[in-house]
Amino acid sequence: MKLFIDSADRAVWKNLAHCGFFSGVTTNPLLLQRAGLTCNNRSVEELHRASIGEGFCEIQIQSWGETQDDLAETALRLADFGPEVVVKLPATSSGFCVARQLRLERPETRVTMTAVYVAGQVIAAAAFGAAYAAPYYARLREAGEDADKTLAQMRVAAGSQMQLLVASLRSVDQVVHLTSLGHRCFTLPPPVAEGLLQSVLADRAVAEFDAAAAL
Repeated sequence: MKLFIDSADRAVWKNLAHCGFFSGVTTNPLLLQRAGLTCNNRSVEELHRASIGEGFCEIQIQSWGETQDDLAETALRLADFGPEVVVKLPATSSGFCVARQLRLERPETRVTMTAVYVAGQVIAAAAFGAAYAAPYYARLREAGEDADKTLAQMRVAAGSQMQLLVASLRSVDQVVHLTSLGHRCFTLPPPVAEGLLQSVLADRAVAEFDAAAAL
C-alpha cells in the first residue's frame, strides 16, 4: 500500500506527517493556488525543501507552461531539485514529448503521467516506462463513466512495472471500495487523508482503556 497527501498546504503536511504512513505528497498548479502559493520556481523549490523537512521520501510536482517548450523547461528545473522529486506531466501528446526530453536530459528522473481518463493513456505510460499513471476516479464517476470498470482496465494495462496512482477521491468510502477491488496506490485530499483513522467505536474503546488505566 502506498499513500500520498494531495495538497500543497504545508500546515496539512505537518499535521499528517507524524502518522508515518504517508509516502509523500502530490501537488499541481491548482493545489498551489488553493494553498495561496504562486506557481513559480521559488514556491515549488520551497515546497520541496519543506517536504524533506517533514520526512517525506517523495514529492510529486506537476510541470506547467503555456507551450511545450515552457512545459519542458519547467520540468527540467523541477528534476534538478533532487531525487525526491517525481515530475508530473499530462498524459497528452505534448506531455509525452516532454517526458521523452526529460528522459534524455535527466535520465534518473521519475515521471508520473497525470490527467488520465482512458486506458489508452495508461498503455502509453506503461510503454514509455513512467513510474506512475494517475487516473481521476471521482471525475470519471461525475462524468457518468463506469469508473470501476475503467480503473480495472487501467490496472491490467499498468502491469507490474508501473503504479496506478488513483487520484480525485472524495471520501474514505471510495478509498475502501477501491482497495477491495485491488488498488494499492492513492493520493488523498486532506479531508480524506484525515478521515482514515476516524472511528467513534475506536475512540470509545481508547476512552475505556484510559479509564481502566486510571484506576
